[in-house]
Amino acid sequence: MATLVLDNGAYTAKIGYSQEKVSVIPNCQFRSKTSRLKTFTANQLDEIKDPSGLFYILPFQKGYLVNWDVQRKVWDHLFGKEMFKVDFADTSIVVTEPYFNFSSIQESMTEILFEEYQFQSALRINAGSLSAHHYFHANPSELCCLVVDSGFSFTHIAPYCRGKKLHEGIRRINVGGKLLTNHLKEIISYRQLHVMDETHVINQVKEDVCYVSQQFYKDMEIAQLKGEENTVMRDYVLPDFSSIKKGFCKPREEMLFSGKYKTGEQILRLANERFAVPEMLFHPSDIGIQEMGIHEAAVDAVQALPEDMQPHFYRNVVLTGGNALFPGFRERLEAELRALVPAHLPVSVLLPSNPVCYSWEGGKLLAHSPDYEEMVVTRDDYEENGHCICEDKFDI
Repeated sequence: MATLVLDNGAYTAKIGYSQEKVSVIPNCQFRSKTSRLKTFTANQLDEIKDPSGLFYILPFQKGYLVNWDVQRKVWDHLFGKEMFKVDFADTSIVVTEPYFNFSSIQESMTEILFEEYQFQSALRINAGSLSAHHYFHANPSELCCLVVDSGFSFTHIAPYCRGKKLHEGIRRINVGGKLLTNHLKEIISYRQLHVMDETHVINQVKEDVCYVSQQFYKDMEIAQLKGEENTVMRDYVLPDFSSIKKGFCKPREEMLFSGKYKTGEQILRLANERFAVPEMLFHPSDIGIQEMGIHEAAVDAVQALPEDMQPHFYRNVVLTGGNALFPGFRERLEAELRALVPAHLPVSVLLPSNPVCYSWEGGKLLAHSPDYEEMVVTRDDYEENGHCICEDKFDI
Protein backbone atom coordinates (compact mmCIF):
# COMPACT_ATOMS: atom_id res chain seq x y z
CA MET A 1 0.00 0.00 0.00
CA ALA A 2 1.33 3.42 -0.98
CA THR A 3 1.47 6.30 1.49
CA LEU A 4 0.92 9.85 0.30
CA VAL A 5 2.35 12.57 2.56
CA LEU A 6 0.64 15.96 2.23
CA ASP A 7 1.86 18.89 4.33
CA ASN A 8 -1.12 21.10 3.58
CA GLY A 9 0.18 24.63 4.26
CA ALA A 10 -1.75 27.87 3.81
CA TYR A 11 0.67 29.05 1.08
CA THR A 12 2.14 25.90 -0.41
CA ALA A 13 1.25 22.24 -0.21
CA LYS A 14 4.25 19.93 0.15
CA ILE A 15 3.18 16.63 -1.36
CA GLY A 16 4.73 13.33 -2.45
CA TYR A 17 4.65 9.57 -1.99
CA SER A 18 6.72 8.29 0.91
CA GLN A 19 9.06 6.47 -1.53
CA GLU A 20 9.57 9.50 -3.78
CA LYS A 21 10.66 13.13 -3.73
CA VAL A 22 8.57 16.05 -2.51
CA SER A 23 6.86 18.63 -4.73
CA VAL A 24 6.12 22.13 -3.43
CA ILE A 25 2.96 23.49 -5.02
CA PRO A 26 0.97 26.71 -4.40
CA ASN A 27 -2.08 25.73 -2.32
CA CYS A 28 -4.55 28.12 -3.93
CA GLN A 29 -6.28 29.19 -7.10
CA PHE A 30 -5.43 32.22 -9.21
CA ARG A 31 -7.21 34.56 -11.56
CA SER A 32 -5.25 36.98 -13.67
CA LYS A 33 -6.36 40.44 -14.79
CA THR A 34 -6.06 39.47 -18.45
CA SER A 35 -8.20 36.30 -18.37
CA ARG A 36 -10.75 37.13 -15.70
CA LEU A 37 -12.99 34.16 -16.37
CA LYS A 38 -10.42 31.39 -16.27
CA THR A 39 -9.32 30.06 -12.88
CA PHE A 40 -5.87 28.51 -12.56
CA THR A 41 -5.28 25.92 -9.88
CA ALA A 42 -2.07 25.23 -7.92
CA ASN A 43 0.93 24.81 -10.23
CA GLN A 44 -0.95 26.05 -13.31
CA LEU A 45 0.39 29.40 -12.10
CA ASP A 46 3.24 28.90 -14.61
CA GLU A 47 0.75 29.01 -17.51
CA ILE A 48 -0.31 32.60 -16.75
CA LYS A 49 1.32 34.85 -19.34
CA ASP A 50 0.96 38.09 -17.40
CA PRO A 51 0.95 37.52 -13.63
CA SER A 52 0.66 41.22 -12.78
CA GLY A 53 -2.37 42.02 -10.66
CA LEU A 54 -2.75 38.34 -9.86
CA PHE A 55 -5.84 37.59 -7.81
CA TYR A 56 -5.39 34.87 -5.18
CA ILE A 57 -8.22 32.63 -3.97
CA LEU A 58 -6.95 30.98 -0.82
CA PRO A 59 -8.49 28.00 0.97
CA PHE A 60 -7.05 29.24 4.28
CA GLN A 61 -8.11 32.33 6.22
CA LYS A 62 -6.05 33.36 9.26
CA GLY A 63 -4.35 29.99 9.16
CA TYR A 64 -7.45 27.80 9.23
CA LEU A 65 -8.96 25.85 6.36
CA VAL A 66 -12.32 27.51 5.75
CA ASN A 67 -12.81 27.52 2.00
CA TRP A 68 -13.42 23.87 1.17
CA ASP A 69 -14.51 24.51 -2.42
CA VAL A 70 -11.08 25.88 -3.27
CA GLN A 71 -9.27 23.19 -1.27
CA ARG A 72 -11.24 20.47 -3.08
CA LYS A 73 -10.27 21.92 -6.48
CA VAL A 74 -6.60 22.01 -5.46
CA TRP A 75 -6.72 18.47 -4.08
CA ASP A 76 -8.58 17.17 -7.15
CA HIS A 77 -5.77 18.63 -9.22
CA LEU A 78 -3.02 17.19 -6.98
CA PHE A 79 -4.53 13.72 -6.67
CA GLY A 80 -5.68 13.61 -10.30
CA LYS A 81 -4.07 12.23 -13.44
CA GLU A 82 -2.04 15.35 -14.20
CA MET A 83 -0.11 15.10 -10.93
CA PHE A 84 0.01 12.14 -8.54
CA LYS A 85 -2.50 9.71 -10.11
CA VAL A 86 -3.66 8.52 -6.68
CA ASP A 87 -5.28 5.09 -6.51
CA PHE A 88 -7.43 5.87 -3.46
CA ALA A 89 -8.39 2.25 -2.74
CA ASP A 90 -4.75 1.38 -2.19
CA THR A 91 -3.40 4.57 -0.62
CA SER A 92 -2.92 5.81 2.92
CA ILE A 93 -2.63 9.58 3.47
CA VAL A 94 -0.76 11.65 6.06
CA VAL A 95 -2.18 15.18 6.10
CA THR A 96 -1.19 18.11 8.32
CA GLU A 97 -3.34 20.69 10.09
CA PRO A 98 -2.63 23.54 12.54
CA TYR A 99 -2.43 23.15 16.33
CA PHE A 100 -5.78 23.27 18.16
CA ASN A 101 -7.63 23.12 14.87
CA PHE A 102 -11.40 23.63 15.22
CA SER A 103 -13.24 20.35 15.57
CA SER A 104 -15.69 21.31 12.81
CA ILE A 105 -12.76 21.66 10.39
CA GLN A 106 -11.33 18.35 11.59
CA GLU A 107 -14.66 16.64 10.96
CA SER A 108 -14.99 18.07 7.47
CA MET A 109 -11.43 17.02 6.65
CA THR A 110 -11.98 13.43 7.81
CA GLU A 111 -15.28 13.23 5.96
CA ILE A 112 -13.78 14.49 2.70
CA LEU A 113 -10.78 12.14 2.91
CA PHE A 114 -12.84 9.03 3.63
CA GLU A 115 -16.18 9.67 1.94
CA GLU A 116 -15.31 11.75 -1.11
CA TYR A 117 -11.82 10.52 -1.94
CA GLN A 118 -12.20 7.15 -0.15
CA PHE A 119 -8.61 6.77 1.03
CA GLN A 120 -7.87 3.41 2.65
CA SER A 121 -6.51 5.01 5.81
CA ALA A 122 -5.63 8.48 7.03
CA LEU A 123 -3.53 10.19 9.66
CA ARG A 124 -4.18 13.82 10.57
CA ILE A 125 -1.26 15.35 12.43
CA ASN A 126 0.36 18.73 13.20
CA ALA A 127 3.20 19.75 10.89
CA GLY A 128 5.28 20.46 14.01
CA SER A 129 4.88 16.86 15.16
CA LEU A 130 6.34 15.70 11.85
CA SER A 131 9.25 18.15 12.24
CA ALA A 132 9.88 16.84 15.76
CA HIS A 133 9.76 13.25 14.47
CA HIS A 134 12.35 14.20 11.83
CA TYR A 135 14.56 15.85 14.46
CA PHE A 136 14.43 12.95 16.92
CA HIS A 137 15.11 10.53 14.08
CA ALA A 138 18.24 12.50 13.11
CA ASN A 139 19.35 13.01 16.74
CA PRO A 140 18.35 9.83 18.59
CA SER A 141 20.22 10.84 21.75
CA GLU A 142 18.01 13.92 22.26
CA LEU A 143 14.75 13.70 24.23
CA CYS A 144 13.45 17.25 23.82
CA CYS A 145 13.17 19.82 21.06
CA LEU A 146 11.48 23.18 20.52
CA VAL A 147 9.96 23.49 17.05
CA VAL A 148 9.69 27.08 15.78
CA ASP A 149 7.50 26.96 12.69
CA SER A 150 7.23 30.37 11.05
CA GLY A 151 4.88 30.06 8.11
CA PHE A 152 2.43 31.99 5.96
CA SER A 153 -0.31 32.73 8.49
CA PHE A 154 1.43 32.60 11.82
CA THR A 155 4.41 31.44 13.82
CA HIS A 156 4.01 28.52 16.19
CA ILE A 157 6.40 27.52 18.93
CA ALA A 158 5.87 23.99 20.20
CA PRO A 159 7.92 21.97 22.70
CA TYR A 160 8.21 18.20 22.17
CA CYS A 161 9.49 15.68 24.67
CA ARG A 162 10.03 12.02 23.69
CA GLY A 163 7.94 12.59 20.58
CA LYS A 164 4.93 13.98 22.49
CA LYS A 165 3.94 17.63 22.32
CA LEU A 166 3.55 19.49 25.59
CA HIS A 167 0.28 21.43 25.29
CA GLU A 168 1.02 23.92 28.06
CA GLY A 169 4.09 25.16 26.18
CA ILE A 170 2.57 25.82 22.74
CA ARG A 171 2.61 29.49 21.69
CA ARG A 172 1.31 31.21 18.60
CA ILE A 173 2.27 34.63 17.22
CA ASN A 174 -0.01 36.05 14.55
CA VAL A 175 2.86 37.16 12.32
CA GLY A 176 3.65 35.17 9.20
CA GLY A 177 4.79 35.57 5.60
CA LYS A 178 1.43 36.94 4.45
CA LEU A 179 1.63 39.81 6.92
CA LEU A 180 5.23 40.60 5.92
CA THR A 181 4.36 40.71 2.21
CA ASN A 182 1.30 42.89 2.87
CA HIS A 183 3.32 45.27 5.02
CA LEU A 184 6.00 45.54 2.33
CA LYS A 185 3.25 46.30 -0.20
CA GLU A 186 1.97 49.10 2.01
CA ILE A 187 5.40 50.64 2.58
CA ILE A 188 6.29 50.60 -1.12
CA SER A 189 2.85 51.94 -2.10
CA TYR A 190 3.26 54.78 0.37
CA ARG A 191 6.84 55.67 -0.55
CA GLN A 192 7.23 54.96 -4.27
CA LEU A 193 4.81 53.01 -6.38
CA HIS A 194 1.24 51.79 -6.02
CA VAL A 195 1.65 48.02 -5.71
CA MET A 196 -1.31 47.02 -3.51
CA ASP A 197 -2.60 44.66 -6.23
CA GLU A 198 0.78 43.09 -6.95
CA THR A 199 0.95 40.47 -4.20
CA HIS A 200 2.79 37.99 -6.39
CA VAL A 201 5.48 40.44 -7.51
CA ILE A 202 6.06 41.93 -4.05
CA ASN A 203 6.25 38.49 -2.48
CA GLN A 204 9.10 37.82 -4.92
CA VAL A 205 10.72 41.13 -3.91
CA LYS A 206 10.50 40.11 -0.26
CA GLU A 207 12.13 36.75 -0.94
CA ASP A 208 14.90 38.31 -3.04
CA VAL A 209 15.99 41.31 -0.97
CA CYS A 210 14.76 41.08 2.63
CA TYR A 211 17.02 39.93 5.43
CA VAL A 212 17.00 39.90 9.23
CA SER A 213 19.23 42.58 10.69
CA GLN A 214 21.66 41.62 13.48
CA GLN A 215 21.86 45.21 14.75
CA PHE A 216 18.70 47.03 13.83
CA TYR A 217 19.67 50.58 14.85
CA LYS A 218 23.10 50.34 13.23
CA ASP A 219 21.55 49.19 9.94
CA MET A 220 18.99 51.98 10.22
CA GLU A 221 21.82 54.54 10.34
CA ILE A 222 23.55 53.00 7.32
CA ALA A 223 20.25 53.05 5.41
CA GLN A 224 20.03 56.82 5.83
CA LEU A 225 23.46 57.55 4.34
CA LYS A 226 23.74 59.08 0.87
CA GLY A 227 25.35 57.49 -2.17
CA GLU A 228 28.02 54.78 -2.08
CA GLU A 229 28.26 54.69 1.72
CA ASN A 230 24.75 53.27 1.92
CA THR A 231 25.62 49.58 1.79
CA VAL A 232 22.03 48.55 2.57
CA MET A 233 20.41 50.13 -0.46
CA ARG A 234 19.47 47.90 -3.41
CA ASP A 235 17.80 48.61 -6.73
CA TYR A 236 15.25 45.97 -7.64
CA VAL A 237 14.24 45.63 -11.29
CA LEU A 238 10.52 44.91 -11.51
CA PRO A 239 9.32 42.40 -14.11
CA ASP A 240 7.37 43.72 -17.11
CA PHE A 241 6.38 40.15 -18.12
CA SER A 242 7.50 40.62 -21.71
CA SER A 243 11.30 40.87 -21.66
CA ILE A 244 11.78 40.53 -17.89
CA LYS A 245 9.81 37.51 -16.70
CA LYS A 246 11.02 37.62 -13.12
CA GLY A 247 12.21 40.55 -11.01
CA PHE A 248 15.82 40.63 -9.84
CA CYS A 249 18.22 42.67 -7.76
CA LYS A 250 20.64 44.90 -9.70
CA PRO A 251 24.27 43.99 -9.02
CA ARG A 252 26.03 46.53 -6.80
CA GLU A 253 28.41 47.64 -9.57
CA GLU A 254 25.55 48.53 -11.95
CA MET A 255 23.72 50.75 -9.47
CA LEU A 256 23.45 54.48 -10.17
CA PHE A 257 23.52 56.57 -7.02
CA SER A 258 22.40 59.77 -8.71
CA GLY A 259 20.18 60.49 -11.69
CA LYS A 260 17.86 58.17 -13.62
CA TYR A 261 18.53 54.86 -15.34
CA LYS A 262 18.55 55.11 -19.14
CA THR A 263 17.43 51.53 -19.66
CA GLY A 264 13.70 52.11 -19.17
CA GLU A 265 13.36 49.35 -16.59
CA GLN A 266 11.03 49.97 -13.69
CA ILE A 267 13.12 50.24 -10.53
CA LEU A 268 12.25 49.93 -6.87
CA ARG A 269 14.85 51.44 -4.59
CA LEU A 270 14.84 49.62 -1.27
CA ALA A 271 16.85 50.59 1.78
CA ASN A 272 15.54 50.12 5.32
CA GLU A 273 12.53 48.12 4.01
CA ARG A 274 14.92 45.21 3.48
CA PHE A 275 15.34 44.57 7.19
CA ALA A 276 12.46 46.57 8.73
CA VAL A 277 9.90 44.14 7.29
CA PRO A 278 11.31 40.88 8.74
CA GLU A 279 11.99 42.78 12.00
CA MET A 280 8.27 42.38 12.71
CA LEU A 281 8.92 38.72 13.52
CA PHE A 282 10.90 39.91 16.52
CA HIS A 283 8.92 43.07 17.34
CA PRO A 284 5.29 42.78 16.20
CA SER A 285 4.48 45.83 18.34
CA ASP A 286 6.29 47.97 15.71
CA ILE A 287 3.14 47.81 13.59
CA GLY A 288 0.67 47.75 16.45
CA ILE A 289 0.30 44.00 16.95
CA GLN A 290 0.37 43.61 20.71
CA GLU A 291 2.19 40.29 20.93
CA MET A 292 5.56 38.88 21.88
CA GLY A 293 8.36 38.51 19.38
CA ILE A 294 9.56 35.01 18.46
CA HIS A 295 12.41 35.05 20.96
CA GLU A 296 10.20 36.15 23.86
CA ALA A 297 7.51 33.63 22.96
CA ALA A 298 10.10 30.85 22.82
CA VAL A 299 11.36 31.69 26.30
CA ASP A 300 7.78 32.03 27.56
CA ALA A 301 6.96 28.59 26.11
CA VAL A 302 9.96 26.94 27.77
CA GLN A 303 9.32 28.64 31.12
CA ALA A 304 5.84 27.10 31.21
CA LEU A 305 7.48 23.66 31.40
CA PRO A 306 9.09 21.76 34.33
CA GLU A 307 12.36 23.39 35.35
CA ASP A 308 14.62 20.37 34.92
CA MET A 309 13.53 20.01 31.26
CA GLN A 310 14.19 23.63 30.30
CA PRO A 311 17.92 23.37 29.49
CA HIS A 312 17.21 20.61 26.94
CA PHE A 313 14.79 22.77 24.97
CA TYR A 314 17.18 25.73 24.65
CA ARG A 315 19.80 23.33 23.30
CA ASN A 316 17.48 21.94 20.61
CA VAL A 317 15.63 24.74 18.85
CA VAL A 318 14.62 23.76 15.29
CA LEU A 319 13.54 26.32 12.70
CA THR A 320 11.00 25.35 10.03
CA GLY A 321 8.70 27.21 7.65
CA GLY A 322 9.34 29.71 4.87
CA ASN A 323 10.38 32.67 7.06
CA ALA A 324 13.37 30.65 8.27
CA LEU A 325 14.84 31.28 4.80
CA PHE A 326 15.49 34.99 5.52
CA PRO A 327 19.27 35.47 5.67
CA GLY A 328 20.37 36.14 9.25
CA PHE A 329 17.19 34.72 10.83
CA ARG A 330 18.92 31.87 12.66
CA GLU A 331 21.80 34.02 13.94
CA ARG A 332 19.43 36.74 15.16
CA LEU A 333 17.14 34.29 16.96
CA GLU A 334 20.12 32.60 18.59
CA ALA A 335 21.51 35.97 19.74
CA GLU A 336 18.13 37.14 21.07
CA LEU A 337 17.61 33.85 22.94
CA ARG A 338 21.13 33.99 24.31
CA ALA A 339 20.33 37.39 25.81
CA LEU A 340 17.18 36.09 27.53
CA VAL A 341 18.30 32.64 28.68
CA PRO A 342 20.28 32.20 31.95
CA ALA A 343 24.02 32.38 31.23
CA HIS A 344 24.88 28.84 32.39
CA LEU A 345 22.49 27.19 29.88
CA PRO A 346 23.76 26.54 26.34
CA VAL A 347 21.58 27.80 23.46
CA SER A 348 21.65 26.22 20.03
CA VAL A 349 19.36 26.99 17.07
CA LEU A 350 19.34 24.59 14.12
CA LEU A 351 18.35 25.68 10.62
CA PRO A 352 17.77 22.60 8.42
CA SER A 353 19.00 22.72 4.82
CA ASN A 354 15.39 22.90 3.59
CA PRO A 355 13.18 24.35 6.34
CA VAL A 356 10.10 24.41 4.09
CA CYS A 357 10.09 20.64 3.46
CA TYR A 358 11.46 19.62 6.87
CA SER A 359 8.09 18.49 8.21
CA TRP A 360 7.26 16.69 4.95
CA GLU A 361 10.51 14.72 5.29
CA GLY A 362 9.40 13.91 8.84
CA GLY A 363 6.12 12.58 7.46
CA LYS A 364 8.05 10.45 5.01
CA LEU A 365 10.10 8.95 7.87
CA LEU A 366 6.93 8.41 9.91
CA ALA A 367 5.25 6.55 7.06
CA HIS A 368 8.12 4.04 7.09
CA SER A 369 8.20 3.68 10.88
CA PRO A 370 6.84 0.50 12.50
CA ASP A 371 4.32 2.49 14.61
CA TYR A 372 2.64 3.98 11.57
CA GLU A 373 -0.04 1.30 11.23
CA GLU A 374 -1.03 1.86 14.87
CA MET A 375 -1.50 5.59 14.39
CA VAL A 376 -3.78 5.72 11.33
CA VAL A 377 -7.54 5.38 11.19
CA THR A 378 -8.67 2.97 8.48
CA ARG A 379 -11.73 3.49 6.37
CA ASP A 380 -13.39 0.47 8.02
CA ASP A 381 -12.77 2.01 11.48
CA TYR A 382 -14.31 5.25 10.28
CA GLU A 383 -17.37 3.60 8.72
CA GLU A 384 -17.96 1.62 11.89
CA ASN A 385 -17.41 4.34 14.51
CA GLY A 386 -17.72 7.65 12.65
CA HIS A 387 -15.74 10.76 13.52
CA CYS A 388 -15.30 9.94 17.21
CA ILE A 389 -12.61 7.34 16.48
CA CYS A 390 -10.54 10.11 14.87
CA GLU A 391 -10.99 12.34 17.91
CA ASP A 392 -9.66 9.53 20.10
CA LYS A 393 -6.74 8.61 17.88
CA PHE A 394 -5.46 11.90 16.48
CA ASP A 395 -3.88 14.26 18.97
CA ILE A 396 -4.29 17.70 17.39
